[in-house]
Amino acid sequence: MNRLADATSPYLLQHADNPVDWWPWCAEAFAEAKRRDVPVLISVGYAACHWCHVMAHESFENEQVGALVNDDFVAIKVDREERPDVDAVYMTATQAMTGQGGWPMTVFATPDGTPFFCGTYFPRANFVRLLQSVATAWRDQREAVLRQGAAVVEAIGGAQAVGGPTAPLTAELLDSAADQLSREYDATNGGFGGAPKFPPHMNLLFLLRHHQRTGSARSLEIARHTAEAMARGGIHDQLAGGFARYSVDAHWTVPHFEKMLYDNALLLRFYAQLWRLTGDRMARRVARDTARFLADELHRAGEGFASALDADTEGVEGLTYAWTPAQLVEALGEADGRWAADLFEVTEKGTFEHGTSVLRLARDVDDVDPEIRARWRDVVGRLLVARDTRPQPARDDKVVAAWNGLAITAIAEFLRVAALYASPDDEDANLMEGVTIVVDGAMRDAAEHLAAVHIVNGRLRRASRDKVVGEPAGVLEDYGCVAEAFCAMHQLTGEGRWLELAGGLLDVALARFAAPDGGFYDTADDAEQLVARPADPTDNATPSGRSSIVAALVAYAALTGESRYREAAEAALATVAPIVGRHARFTGYAATVGEALLSGPYEIAVATDDAVGDPLVAAAVRHAPPGAVVVAGRPDQPGVPLLADRPLVDGRPTAYVCRGFVCQRPVTSVDDLVAQLG
Repeated sequence: MNRLADATSPYLLQHADNPVDWWPWCAEAFAEAKRRDVPVLISVGYAACHWCHVMAHESFENEQVGALVNDDFVAIKVDREERPDVDAVYMTATQAMTGQGGWPMTVFATPDGTPFFCGTYFPRANFVRLLQSVATAWRDQREAVLRQGAAVVEAIGGAQAVGGPTAPLTAELLDSAADQLSREYDATNGGFGGAPKFPPHMNLLFLLRHHQRTGSARSLEIARHTAEAMARGGIHDQLAGGFARYSVDAHWTVPHFEKMLYDNALLLRFYAQLWRLTGDRMARRVARDTARFLADELHRAGEGFASALDADTEGVEGLTYAWTPAQLVEALGEADGRWAADLFEVTEKGTFEHGTSVLRLARDVDDVDPEIRARWRDVVGRLLVARDTRPQPARDDKVVAAWNGLAITAIAEFLRVAALYASPDDEDANLMEGVTIVVDGAMRDAAEHLAAVHIVNGRLRRASRDKVVGEPAGVLEDYGCVAEAFCAMHQLTGEGRWLELAGGLLDVALARFAAPDGGFYDTADDAEQLVARPADPTDNATPSGRSSIVAALVAYAALTGESRYREAAEAALATVAPIVGRHARFTGYAATVGEALLSGPYEIAVATDDAVGDPLVAAAVRHAPPGAVVVAGRPDQPGVPLLADRPLVDGRPTAYVCRGFVCQRPVTSVDDLVAQLG
């Protein structure tokens, strides 16, 4: 009997009709394995994963495979996005056994959850042989299987251990991290490393902050070049905005087409900050279009943001997105079709499969004559209309707390930058205004949904769907990302309740997730006990739980003046500092927060009756040092500590700048404020 029909996870629901007798992750499944004296097959994936779909079609939908699994195993299907704790433990085991990891992840374990054989994708013939071999080994070589499992558990316990060396995250370490990134930088194509190439959003955020602190032209050059290379590449949707998960090549041309919420949130934040610091028109356009993608494609009305768009459409990668020259001519007419083929590098040979091409920008469209920009916008609009008639990729519409937190923070920062550069003389002013209105509503929807649905009895839950929250408990990254988002909402809205909510989550994190060395575990002390308690300090596709919670602690301390939260942040960051010095590419968010702590961070309060349009507010946002918090509103506004006892001076709007809880004299002119922030 397949038990997935009532799951909240779209990924599990994709497998609800398989001939495999799937169980969701639960104690009852392991009890059944113990009763039957059979091993457990744990299959981990996610809804937008291409090779998960392939393995499902080849194996899990096959009656013969289903019979083999059902006869000799208890099969458990896990959505890695819903249960990142389970995924983390077994991914560590998979990497320890095979030297690599990925999804789908295939794990064979004892009835107590101890893994003894791990892998990823297996073609059906190989998977059938593997099932038969594991079943035979379990019957005839049980002692060897158990010894192997014990060795794996010992290995993953060591890999996830806390209590390693600690050191302050100093300016020297951060400078060393920037130098390391500079050496690993792909000067030709942008980014770091070769194929497959992932958007290095957290490293780019760090480099921007490093540039702010040090004036490093090299850090800014790496960030700007990579930003432009990604924006022109096929990894960026040239019609609807947003970014795919990664490029299969080293030059950003052909993406793996799934679009993840977390990537787009972090990239929106990066492009918005690049726009803020440089005024770059390309960064402005990409930030705007990425924000619009989040609101148009991933936002669920009255809820939050969905997790992803699928890599496949009707089982085919790129079906929605790829074009031939003839298709462009059909959609646009002869002249515009050929012009578009030249602009987007759509050739007869093709850059993708079967003679099709993924659209990428061959030339600049931002700093060109207005008539060229107008033609480009017209062509993009008509191509998007034509593309919308094609089959569309499925959407994984579960709402993940941490990723929604990332999106809320990014949109809040984007909105402040958009307000900073708003001008009625801009030719795209109406478009920008429309986007900001829509994304502001989506952001508030998401924040309200997290507050009302995901916080249950003071504790955070990981995921929801259709306004119903799931059972899996929030992990550390959920607490960190959501608390940071609530701090961003407090700064944007001036509402005290967001700060109160952030403080409640951080108090739970300090009480339930803290480790003896000052670091943090990824799961709470009262969470389900797995074969190891994960505590990964490295930043990967998303910020680590440790980096996330440190970011929130730093922001909250700056907004409230409560030093114990800053002290907790410094202690946790000290557990990551030795890794920052050695592995900069995998500690980008930790280094980003480290720059904020090194900067101060600055606490900027503007006492004013115009929290949006006051020139002092604009100056504070424009010139804010790394990680600065900015709050504006009426003096002594309830629930806003930074505005307490901060009156207008001589009846004029007044800025108050503090750094590390030490304050400078209040100022009423923009020039004086900029001087204090310099």
